[in-house]
Amino acid sequence: MSQLTGAQRKFLRGMANRLEALIIVGKQGASDSLIRATDVELTAHELIKVRFNGFKDEKGALSDKIAEATQAEVVGRVGHVVMLYRQHPEPEKRAIKLP
Repeated sequence: MSQLTGAQRKFLRGMANRLEALIIVGKQGASDSLIRATDVELTAHELIKVRFNGFKDEKGALSDKIAEATQAEVVGRVGHVVMLYRQHPEPEKRAIKLP
């Protein structure tokens, strides 16, 4: 997947507005199990929210680490919530059509 344009990021942030956080970063930080869970959720939903209950001071670096490990893109950050997007690998199973 190529880099997202500004318009695509804006579109995805709008879609993420109604979503609840599926992944919660707690005391363990960006552990292997958190990255695996994030990968599974990205495959299932394509667009997810990650909430930082712990490591709030390091959320920028940790969200970039999670995005890199799962081959996702950071769509936006609002407060202690990060929105991640990764296109489904199979074109016929893609639920989100980017503008």
